[in-house]
Amino acid sequence: MEKLVLGLTGHAEMVVGSNDTAAKVGSGMGAVLATPIMINLVEAAALDATEHLLASGKQSLGTKLDISHIAATPVGMKVVATAVVDEVDGNRISYAVVVKDELELIAEGKHTRVTVSADKFQARVNKKANRP
Repeated sequence: MEKLVLGLTGHAEMVVGSNDTAAKVGSGMGAVLATPIMINLVEAAALDATEHLLASGKQSLGTKLDISHIAATPVGMKVVATAVVDEVDGNRISYAVVVKDELELIAEGKHTRVTVSADKFQARVNKKANRP
């Protein structure tokens, strides 16, 4: 975790397509960027900032997201999410996140991830999947 320092920054971008709309994914009626799709972009930006710096055999998992989606983005417009590490505490990494489309800020907030052993995590998932 010593490679994880404050200020590390990651980005993720997309162009809103017809399959990315609130109406398509069931989170609303509009032909605008759906909040769940935007959340995926935020997580991708966080991964871009830090995942490549984790020790071998480690991965991060999203655990908390507090975000305000404050403006709509129509189909065809580019969206960019930025995540900046603003706290590292043990295995917990916190990011300040912003999302902008071509014209304005569309979301901002905080995202938290924790680092875990990839093998141990997968073993727990496998055990849960194979429950009696």
